[in-house]
Amino acid sequence: MNKIKNAILLLNDGRSFEGQLVGLEGETIGEVCFNTGITGYQEILTDPSYCQQIVVMASPHIGNYGVNKSDEESDKVQVSGFIFKEETTYPSNWRSEGSISDYLIRNNITGIKNVDTRAIVSHIRDKGVMNGIISSIDYNKTSLLKKLEAAPSMDGLDLVKEVTCQNKYLYNTNKNTNFNVAVIDFGIKRNILRLISDSGCKPIVFPANVSKKEILEEKPDGIFLSNGPGDPSAATYAIKTVQSLLGCAPIFGICLGHQILALALGASTFKLKFGHRGINHPVKNIKTGRIEITSQNHGFGVEMKSLSKNIVPTHINLNDNTLAGLSCPDYNAFSVQYHPESSPGPHDSRYLFEHFIHLMQHGKKN
Repeated sequence: MNKIKNAILLLNDGRSFEGQLVGLEGETIGEVCFNTGITGYQEILTDPSYCQQIVVMASPHIGNYGVNKSDEESDKVQVSGFIFKEETTYPSNWRSEGSISDYLIRNNITGIKNVDTRAIVSHIRDKGVMNGIISSIDYNKTSLLKKLEAAPSMDGLDLVKEVTCQNKYLYNTNKNTNFNVAVIDFGIKRNILRLISDSGCKPIVFPANVSKKEILEEKPDGIFLSNGPGDPSAATYAIKTVQSLLGCAPIFGICLGHQILALALGASTFKLKFGHRGINHPVKNIKTGRIEITSQNHGFGVEMKSLSKNIVPTHINLNDNTLAGLSCPDYNAFSVQYHPESSPGPHDSRYLFEHFIHLMQHGKKN
């Protein structure tokens, strides 16, 4: 029987929480944020958008259905640390290949469980996201605070370069393709590529520092801007590239891709107090009035007041009335501040991939 080992979470403002170690013994630092989803913990763990973040799960029971290779959204666990209330040590699901604790150990992730996650979430909600440290080897708060002081803030931090692919590659599971789609990888989730491929497209994935010339050499019918981590305004190279591509082909952006597109169009971004992370966020389609229940994961947003006259707001987040989507008809470009590919989450917004196809079809006719 494994010996129970204590662990501590210390936040940048001095607030601390005690619990038990889960995962690899050691310590880890990251921006502490919370996710309100009751399922999808493995997709969350492997989502590159969570790079250098410690994720607190608001749902009290984690590990109920175990883990399996099929639910991974990238080739490794991307979070810096993981926090949850109670582990289901005997998962029950025919797809399960192991427990959450074993999965964290295999992926060298340090976490904390049996901790008051309600108190952590309430504190982050009230005070805002901040850096934190999880440790099972050092319990001295003065020592831990010194380590925290040396950690960078998420503001101004370019994390795209940490998660983007290193070389161009072709992702294609569909032999019958009608469109070439140039995908700029800012930290893309696998399910996005699956849906693009399943829509009859050939996704050609490029590193985030790709040039306009390299993309246009592939003669793309459309350009896709992926999700990703960090401060969008810090990825200046990506903003310049997208700016140069405006009007070359229809553009569709998701999450960080939405922010990069907005910045390329002259808008500005800002950091949210505690972000939007969960699988039940209501968004209103301004044109149709339809309410979509969406999957979200972002800590930055696009400033509504910064939009120029040729940019049309298309979606609004009903929780805080922040911008959740935009369109620029002049360039056949559109984007959303949420995840229509879900994984995890609802499928209400998958029509956006159909809209992207429609724009490419129209472009081919012209």
